[in-house]
Amino acid sequence: MAPRSPSAAVLVLHGGYENGTEPPPPGLLNLPGTRMRPFVRALRRATRAPESAPEGGPESGAGVLVRQVRYAHRGWNGSRADALHDALAALDALGEEAGGSGEGDGVPVVLLGHSMGARAALLAAGHPLVRGVVGLAPWCPPGDPVTQLAGRDVVLVHSSRDRITSPQATQSLTTRARRAGARTCMVTVRGGDHAMIRRAPAWHSLTTTLVTGLLGTGSLPEPVTAALGLPPTAEPTEGTLDLDRLRPRRGTAGLQPSP
Repeated sequence: MAPRSPSAAVLVLHGGYENGTEPPPPGLLNLPGTRMRPFVRALRRATRAPESAPEGGPESGAGVLVRQVRYAHRGWNGSRADALHDALAALDALGEEAGGSGEGDGVPVVLLGHSMGARAALLAAGHPLVRGVVGLAPWCPPGDPVTQLAGRDVVLVHSSRDRITSPQATQSLTTRARRAGARTCMVTVRGGDHAMIRRAPAWHSLTTTLVTGLLGTGSLPEPVTAALGLPPTAEPTEGTLDLDRLRPRRGTAGLQPSP
């Protein structure tokens, strides 16, 4: 029996470094990649993608494909923006694999990125397959463009105690993107950290809920839906939510915050 075509896809982009032209180390030695494994497992369970599929490879027959970007270099490397080019190439490959033309009628994709990977996801969001972005502890330099986010759903999650990337810069990008025509929201994780180790269950469950909600295979929390519907003129604080004040809708599993 031929594998059925996927209805949607998630592309996962792990973090990296500001500079580094050497390739990432393999397997578990690639700590930024290892950090995203629990998120990938949670998404595969939530979307019923087979966990036995090879990491980074296609999952035939799944309703939702879950793929991971493989970087050629460890760092962003200034104007080279290596991670962005890898993300765009992965989106093109995903479109071909899923049977779409890549001109807007292919499989809808939600990008999930952490840190440098979130920066790459935000900049790659203009690709015609992309419908939404979930960024975790994103790296949001103030000069990065936002016009490519117009028409997309963008939810950025950041710890209030992050010392590696700036939650204030994330809030600023969320506001700028909304004014550029994106539907945006920021969720603050009190007591979290950049590596998402503190309050890890809360990071994992919130992310799964957000991604499946943007895919349409689950329900978004009502405050997130309301924030995404704010007008372009909304104040930054209006689109910023506190994880501990979110409550799941009936039937929405896994969003109860952990202490």
